[in-house]
Amino acid sequence: MTGNKRRMTAICFIGAVVFLSTVTILGSFWQEAAVETDFSRKNLAPCARYLFGTDWMGRDMFIRTVTGLSMSIRIGLLTAAVSAVIAFFLGLSAAVMGRFVDGIVTMMIDLVMGVPHMLLLILISFACGKGFWGVTAGIAFTHWASLARLIRGEVLQLKESQYIKIAEKLGKSRFYIAFFHMAPNLAPQFVTGLILMFPHAILHEASITFLGFGLSPEKPAIGIILSESMKYLAMGKWWLALFPGLFLVLVVLMFHCAGQAVCRMIDPGSAHE
Repeated sequence: MTGNKRRMTAICFIGAVVFLSTVTILGSFWQEAAVETDFSRKNLAPCARYLFGTDWMGRDMFIRTVTGLSMSIRIGLLTAAVSAVIAFFLGLSAAVMGRFVDGIVTMMIDLVMGVPHMLLLILISFACGKGFWGVTAGIAFTHWASLARLIRGEVLQLKESQYIKIAEKLGKSRFYIAFFHMAPNLAPQFVTGLILMFPHAILHEASITFLGFGLSPEKPAIGIILSESMKYLAMGKWWLALFPGLFLVLVVLMFHCAGQAVCRMIDPGSAHE
């Protein structure tokens, strides 16, 4: 990677992190303002004072959108971290626990990937009581399979490498070889997979909340905002769906940009130039 491309990659990464951090921090401070009603200003179109307009209860749509995206980002970070850790340890079990456990892990991966993703996510979320923790559990327990398969494949290749065979002949235990010889080589895949899970987690949180299986209606979540706005589109209140939808796409693109930047910094040949 040339110097100019490195600088552009760093700028993209920093810009994405600054934007996402700003949304997350502002949203955490605007929790109360996001649900504040004022019927004297209801259904106002976008203007200088209310950039995204107001809804049928006089709530500021800009504040509600930022607050909803802040919640989505926090859920995305938490669920992606949990999913990545699950994937890492299940993938690494191929080297630690032997063929029997590896067969069970492979069966679990095939099972999770064989069931329609959204259906499984809704079932887990509903079984866990919906709400914040139901959504978190549903996303965390359905996003690990692809990364686990990738890590397992890397582990199987590493097991055939010379330095692993030498470590085995020197009497090193499976746990020692897995965590001190294999794990460092799996770090790039783990970090990249972790970051690229974020946009998927955010979109799925918004999707199941939109369908009514996610966060409670009292929360200013982006899925709830979009779901409620559908009732008013026919009445010409286009701003209720347009700006939250555009900002959701922008946040997902920012996460994707950050993920691609990390891919290039960790392994310049991993991303297409």
